[in-house]
Amino acid sequence: MKQNPEQLHFQLPTTECWSHTWRQPSFQFMHSNHHNGERFINMLPRPAGRGRADLLKWLITRKSTTWKIDVEKEEAELHTTKRSLPQDRPQASIDDWQVWFVGHATVLLQIGPYNLLTDPVWCEYVSPQQGKGPKRVIPAGIALEELPTIHAVLLSHNHYDHMDLSSLKWLHDKFAMPIYTGLGNSWYLPKSFHVLEMDWWQSSLLHDLKIIYTPAQHGSGRGLRDQNRALWGGFSILAGKDHCFFAGDTGYSPHFKEIQSRLGAPRISLLPIGAYEPRQLMHYMHMNPHEAFQAHQDLHSKCSLAIHYRTFQLTDENREQPELDLKVAMKNTSKLMAPFYCVREGRRLVV
Repeated sequence: MKQNPEQLHFQLPTTECWSHTWRQPSFQFMHSNHHNGERFINMLPRPAGRGRADLLKWLITRKSTTWKIDVEKEEAELHTTKRSLPQDRPQASIDDWQVWFVGHATVLLQIGPYNLLTDPVWCEYVSPQQGKGPKRVIPAGIALEELPTIHAVLLSHNHYDHMDLSSLKWLHDKFAMPIYTGLGNSWYLPKSFHVLEMDWWQSSLLHDLKIIYTPAQHGSGRGLRDQNRALWGGFSILAGKDHCFFAGDTGYSPHFKEIQSRLGAPRISLLPIGAYEPRQLMHYMHMNPHEAFQAHQDLHSKCSLAIHYRTFQLTDENREQPELDLKVAMKNTSKLMAPFYCVREGRRLVV
């Protein structure tokens, strides 16, 4: 029986977690070349120039709601557009892949019979409180009740637009699935969750899949006292000879070439293209579309899907600008170049 859209959760109220903004977690990790004894560090040091004071000034003075979006219109279009829905596929061959763009960095990966969610965020505000911070301007493309059985969550890091307590609790209550993430991130999650923490290049098995936590050039923190104390990264999922890559949130760096060298060309890569202006402040942490296209080439990806845009206004570029800039980046390339797709929320790619 088809459910009324009003009975489905295309978004959730944000869970209050103010304690994350002032508490200082304390972790102890074995020696690592990307941990300095107190915090995690990137492979490449941050270049000299604008620092945290400039970022704070920008955060205080910026106009954070320049996107002029008719949210009711976006909702109406979603609910009136005919769309297919993901289904459980227990008999699917391991080489039968479907990829669904839910919104922002949330993607449903159907790799054979297995269903994995990347950075599940259905909350209305990406902040420690409902009604504060960046607000969702379009509902998720798939309601929570429309999901198939979720076998695992891939949680790249702890920023509010990637680690959403509301969504993780809903999913845990329904599926009790394991959550794969970087070192230290379980501190922010309820103790009842089944969390598997990993260092860069560590791997874990999920039935027929091998899940590897891969490097990214980014950072972590949900408050003033926990900056870079938990690890950030991406994921490679190996299924036989195939490779699915989820970049998480990242600036451009040589780690894409290293991932390709170690694990081979991905069958599909999920690459962030948004949150890149003002460029002087964002270039270390976030790729722009030209850099995302370079990452696509570095990976030798057979196809890529754009993520991390359209849903929340996090930085200064217009909502449509990432997609327009990606088209410019690809304009003069060979027609034989592997495709880099931008699809709308709730749409599917068969790869």
